[in-house]
Amino acid sequence: MNTPIGFFDSGVGGTSIWKEVSSLLPFENTLYLADSKNAPYGERAKEEILQLSLKNTEFLLDHNCKLIVVACNTATTNAISILREKYTVPFIGIEPAIKPAGLVTKTKKIGILATKGTLNSELFEKTSGKIDPNITIIEQIGEGLVDLVEKGEIESDRMNNLLKKYLEPMLKENIDALVLGCTHYPYLTKSIQNVIGTNIQIIDSGRAVARQTKNILQKFNLLHQQQTPPEHVFYSNSDSLPLRNLLSDFNVKIVETDF
Repeated sequence: MNTPIGFFDSGVGGTSIWKEVSSLLPFENTLYLADSKNAPYGERAKEEILQLSLKNTEFLLDHNCKLIVVACNTATTNAISILREKYTVPFIGIEPAIKPAGLVTKTKKIGILATKGTLNSELFEKTSGKIDPNITIIEQIGEGLVDLVEKGEIESDRMNNLLKKYLEPMLKENIDALVLGCTHYPYLTKSIQNVIGTNIQIIDSGRAVARQTKNILQKFNLLHQQQTPPEHVFYSNSDSLPLRNLLSDFNVKIVETDF
């Protein structure tokens, strides 16, 4: 089936997920919606996050997407159950990788850097409640990080100062695993390692999401059968320069839209 896999995020962060999916499924056409105009979702009310997610889904369905990756932790944790009830297309969600972190920690202390909307969600509370009760989770809202990624300030002084402010207290708590609970944050891995060093394992959801996407496509017989060059189209409703910079090594089409 050659119709595209759809992705949406509150901006450019979900491209970290898109890269993993397109790497594992190199012949699949994709269509990505960057709702940068409304970023960050993590500071919005749950009902507003839901309405934005519904609007994004309708956009992708109007473009004949066969499966939708909700490439945003906040949208997943606040809206995906309703999206699955309302639409028949398969949805792949992004949840903070707390379970993998719980399996690798030796100090029994893991950190999670995420948005307010993710950390305050019912789904996050349910997920975090399933790990070993002897493990302590140190939560930190990454206020301001998404804004800076959207502006292309990935290695700026402002970014580095914020990361030190958020991560140094976790170091004092002796964490040995750090969960990146927002799809924007993998772009900060280098800067994060500059703060926490290389002995703390950084964990994100990208590869697991790619594997799940492939599994669901196989389950519903939706895989693109022809090994032909794919088409990758990205829609942005804001300045597309940060998107262009992050995708400069890929053969993609970027369209600015009024959406």
